[in-house]
Amino acid sequence: MDLQIFQETFLSYLKDQRLTKEPKNLYEPIEYILQLGGKRIRPILTLMGASLYDQDFKKALPAAYAIEMFHNFTLVHDDIMDAAPLRRGFETVHKKWNLNTGILSGDAMLILAYQYFENYEPVVFQQLAKLFSKTAIEVCDGQQLDIDFETRNDVTIPEYIYMISLKTSVLIGAALKMGAIVGGATDTEAQKLYDFGLNLGIAFQLQDDYLDTFGDPKTFGKQVGGDIIENKKTYLYLKTLELSSTEDQQKLLALYNTSDVDTDTKIETARLLFEKSKSPEHLKTQLEHYTKIAFEIVEQMKITDRQKEKLRLFGEGLMNRTF
Repeated sequence: MDLQIFQETFLSYLKDQRLTKEPKNLYEPIEYILQLGGKRIRPILTLMGASLYDQDFKKALPAAYAIEMFHNFTLVHDDIMDAAPLRRGFETVHKKWNLNTGILSGDAMLILAYQYFENYEPVVFQQLAKLFSKTAIEVCDGQQLDIDFETRNDVTIPEYIYMISLKTSVLIGAALKMGAIVGGATDTEAQKLYDFGLNLGIAFQLQDDYLDTFGDPKTFGKQVGGDIIENKKTYLYLKTLELSSTEDQQKLLALYNTSDVDTDTKIETARLLFEKSKSPEHLKTQLEHYTKIAFEIVEQMKITDRQKEKLRLFGEGLMNRTF
């Protein structure tokens, strides 16, 4: 379970997939977004999941590629919905080309992702396609909830956790479970690996929310403060409302319900309110809570102690952004 080997193997496979063909304006944006980089966490998880149950983890490369293709499809469409100018420090697809191209190239990516499951025998294909379809619609559910939350002032923290579990975590769980399926794991083992990923994914998204507000734009790769600009009801926002004085609650509500303030002022004011309420400390406690649940699931799995340790180290690295 050498993460560098997984990463290098996947990047080599990615490089070998030649997608650019006619019409170029459909396929070049797909090549562009796939080559922008990123840590390739989800496909690496698929290879990792396979390696737990089969030494030949390369069998999972088509499934890993499908996961990466789908993930990037969601990024292309998310960037359109968020009107985001940057992705991983580069122009977003709809900015580099145009809005219609971004929509259509994203649609093609979703279809291409499904095609890669055709590399597997019928039984495995059916399992993968069924999990993938379930996951894809859950991601859409989560995205719609995220959009709905922008115009609601009564969002609760449990609702928020549910939303991020759909929007982000289910894909991390599915990435691991797909690898387990390809590797021949039992249904019970594959589900435990999924649950490990689901809880780790919630922790990952909570950390992402923190970095969106307090991260370094040079290393974060996205516009810092984007969630505040978009009036996203993140954990930081919801916890600040819960812990703040009535005066500060009204300040935050007003900030998220007006368009009369410039973005820099809006971001800085929100940051100060978040820090004053100590909500970042509460977020870190929640992050540790879900990471702990994930690690407890690992202990129940029927894999070697060394494999369990590797999963824990991966989780710790992910939470500390060392990988």
